[in-house]
This record gives sequence, structure tokens and C-alpha cells, in this order.
Amino acid sequence: MCSRTKVAACAKHFVGDGGTTKGIDENNTVIDVNGLLNIHMPAYIDSILKGVSTIMVSYSSWNGKRMHANRDLITGFLKGKLKFRGFVISDWEAIDKITEPPRANYSYSVQAGVLAGLDMIMGQENLVEFLDDLAFQVRNNIIPMSRIDDAVKRILRVKFVMGLFENPLADLSLANQLGSQEHRELAREAVRKSLVLLKNGKVTSQPLLPLPKKVTKILVAVIHADNLGYQCGGWTISWQGIGGNDLTTGTTILNAVKNTVHPSTQVVYQDNPDVNFVKSNHFSYAIVVVGETPYAEMFGDSAKLTIAEPGPSIISNVCGVVKCVVVVVSGRPVVIEPYLANIDALVAAWLPGSEGQGVADVLFGDYGFTGKLARTWFKSVDQLPMNVGDPHYDPLFPFGFGLTTMPVKS
Repeated sequence: MCSRTKVAACAKHFVGDGGTTKGIDENNTVIDVNGLLNIHMPAYIDSILKGVSTIMVSYSSWNGKRMHANRDLITGFLKGKLKFRGFVISDWEAIDKITEPPRANYSYSVQAGVLAGLDMIMGQENLVEFLDDLAFQVRNNIIPMSRIDDAVKRILRVKFVMGLFENPLADLSLANQLGSQEHRELAREAVRKSLVLLKNGKVTSQPLLPLPKKVTKILVAVIHADNLGYQCGGWTISWQGIGGNDLTTGTTILNAVKNTVHPSTQVVYQDNPDVNFVKSNHFSYAIVVVGETPYAEMFGDSAKLTIAEPGPSIISNVCGVVKCVVVVVSGRPVVIEPYLANIDALVAAWLPGSEGQGVADVLFGDYGFTGKLARTWFKSVDQLPMNVGDPHYDPLFPFGFGLTTMPVKS
């Protein structure tokens, strides 16, 4: 693997963190062993076959047992049955949370985590205490030296394979390629291929998309249309993400629209237009961009899964007056069913990141819509959890759904 063009990959978060009760971060995943192996484990098996070097354990629990203390799954299954030869790393200060409340018995947490098979412990607030506890338990044979040897061997193996002892410092010779036009074009392609067209016309025989580029005047509405930070979401530059356009270099959806339409087309942007404004301007059509504000981890926990205000009222104000396409910028399906009847076309844009031009590529027909839903889109949160095969599977849009359009010839 030793190469300046390769890095050591990490698969996370082992295992079942996507199936926690009510989707709450760090919660309990209640499922039998067959479900765990068939639903949550395949990605790790595939990652190991492809040579992943490290695996990070989840904060969550499986049937009430904290994953960071689960020796059967970490040592028995991951290292034993799957023959994983890389190293297992904890999440940030996750061993503290083995007990409830956290750090109720830190010595036990150190013991349980290391004996479960954790090879590297992440965190720095309690470094001295951790080292003292670990050393004490090794000296007193609570944690056998063979467990330490295994951890050290695994960490050194990855470092040797990476060539870190020959070249311990980062190779900066490729740094000038970060954010290159080639990279941005690839990201733009990923955006347009991942967008999912959920509705196209109140009557299927009269589709709204692709939008015409040459019209008199169009409205682009809601702050999500001109907010690079919202497009990028959480874990971008900072942990919880940052709203606004000073986050990084990129193209907002608003600027992408302006870049794409005919020079004679007037583009009017309003973050919160009222009905009178929409009626008085006689727009040819409107692009309404709504969605969520950035979040990461537990800050994204939501029992309502609603789009941020004033999105719902703007859908009503705009789509009740003029033909409109609603673009949803979100990290997951959100409540949209109450507004669907008023909407002419609906697009799930997910988090398009820095390359908003990819959204305009398909809205205006330079490329066709091809994306499909990677998860079921619910009607109301009362239906959750809901998966294909459930006895009462009744989604707004089913798993794998996605309308298609053909590119418009220039």
C-alpha cells in the first residue's frame, strides 16, 4: 500500500449504529443476530475484503450492551471470524460512556474497552488517568500483556504497510491538486447523479422539468438557495458546519441558476417572498430551495424531521401562485407530504456540497435525472421505522424510486 497517492482507510461505526431505536444518536440497536449480520455487517465484510486498515467502534449499543465493551463482536467476530488484521480504534472518549452515567467507574471502562479488543483509544482529556489505569491493570494481570502485544502489533503493522517509518511526514507534493478543477468536476458529476426527482408535474403528461432557460423572469427563493454552508452540512470545516458563504470555495444553487439560464432571463432572488410579491412580479416559474440547517451526530436528533422555517410557508406562498420546483437540501428524508399537492416538481438534492452547479445541470436539462432513493421516504414520522418488506409498508416514495428525464439537446 505504501504510496504517496494512497491513505489508510477507516470503516465506521462498528456495528449497527444506523439502526438505533428511533434513530437517536448513540442509542440502542435492538435486533437479533441474524438481522445484525444481514443488515449491518455486510459493509464491514466488504471493507475488509478491500483492504481497510482501521475500524472505528460505535458509541451505540447492541441489545443493551455498549459496543465499546462488546468482546464477542470486536474480538470474536471482527478479529476472529472475519480475520481483520488492521487495528480497532475507539470513538472520541467513547470508553467513558461504557458506564451510565459516563465515567461512573473509569477503571472498569478502561478494562472493559481494552479487553473487548480496542487497540487504540481516542481522546485526550483524560490521557494521564487512562495511562495510569492501563499500566496498573497490566502490572496486576487484570489486562494480560498479550492483549497489549496484540494492539501494538496491529498498530505497527498498519504503520509499516503505510511506510511511515521510512517516510514519517506527510507528502505535500500533491497538495496543490486539492480543490482543482478536475476534482470539482468530479464532485459536480456526483451531485447530478445523486439527485432524485420525486415529482414532475401535477399531471404526469405535463412535466415541469427540464426548466426552460430562456424566459422573462424567474424567482429563486429561500436562504438555502444562496448558502454554501447549508449545502455542505455538518462535519464541514467545523464539527456542526457553518451557515453562509464564507465557509469554503464553491457554487451556490442560486449562482448555478444564474450561470445556466439565458442571458436575457432575469433571475430574482428573495429569501422570504410573500404572496403579494409573487403575484405582482408575474414570474414564469419559481425554484424554491428548502431544507435543514447543518448538524452532526446528536445535534441532528429529531422526532419531527421537519424542514426549517420559513420553508413551509414559502412553499405555500410561492407554489400556490406560480409553477414551482421545490429542491430539498437535507441529509435525510424530511416531512414533505403536507405540501406535495401544491408542488409542481420535487427534487431531493441531499447535501450537494460545494458544487451547486450539479443541481442546475439537471434542473435545466443539460443532463437527465437518473438518481434513485437509497432509503424509503415516509409520509409522516409516525410511520417510522419503515422498511421494505414491512407488513404495512406505505411510503410517500418507496425505496429505489426516482423519476427520470432526458437531456435537452442544445
